[in-house]
Amino acid sequence: MLNNTTKQQQPMIENEKRKGFRVAAIQMASGPSVSANLEEAARLIEEAASQKAKLIVLPEYFCIMGMKDTDKLAVREQPGDGQIQRFLSDTAKRLGVWLVGGSVPLASPETDKVYNSCLVYADNGEQVARYDKIHLFGLQLGNEYYAEEKTIKAGSKVVTVDSPFGRIGLSICYDLRFPELFRMMNNVDIILAPAAFTAITGKAHWEVLVRARAVENMAYVIAAGQGGYHVNGRETNGDSMIVDPWGVVMERLPRGSGAVVAAIDPEYQTSLRANLPALDHRILQYC
Repeated sequence: MLNNTTKQQQPMIENEKRKGFRVAAIQMASGPSVSANLEEAARLIEEAASQKAKLIVLPEYFCIMGMKDTDKLAVREQPGDGQIQRFLSDTAKRLGVWLVGGSVPLASPETDKVYNSCLVYADNGEQVARYDKIHLFGLQLGNEYYAEEKTIKAGSKVVTVDSPFGRIGLSICYDLRFPELFRMMNNVDIILAPAAFTAITGKAHWEVLVRARAVENMAYVIAAGQGGYHVNGRETNGDSMIVDPWGVVMERLPRGSGAVVAAIDPEYQTSLRANLPALDHRILQYC
């Protein structure tokens, strides 16, 4: 695994000497078959759990990357019911982990659109949080064209959840470009950023955005991405990573499927925030 910051640049405590609980970002290259994707997700979740990860984050669209954008409408689920949600609940309970479904297509009031929802399950299998993606991706660049607003209904609520690991803030992919969302979370300890960044935008901006959100909020960021070539011809950036509150990339996986695991140290975070109380120095507040 790679680390972008030398030990001399890390303040107070060297990365490898920190203590705490272990978390994981799962990287996949999902396809059009929900059952096949869930089978692969189960394998990778178990891999992360075997490394003692207690909070495991799946990427955006982990359950389906269809041949066309409308394919996700056919597998949408009602909140609290369906194959994908049962998988997440049962797996969390079976392995005794907190499990985050990076995004699940849930029914919306508009028949031609779904909510792109990040679902959080506690280690007893109970769903404890849901975040509907607020910022919808649109891109026209060369041969690449994306318009999520055509098939996704935007959410409107900022969501955080209290957990045994601290206060967690939820986001999905394109949200990373909008720092005001994370400021509105109000001092979270961990930010979750499941994503399916395109290869072209990911190479340019993915790492800098993830690390910026960590530094600005003095929070750990678990960024779980789709990574590789997909059956539908799309290429996603990958480079799933776990970043500490100082902006250090603790662990990462540039390409391919796998589990990125690292230890989060709340004492280290508390020390950083005490020595550089930037969050307390904020003057301007978002409405």
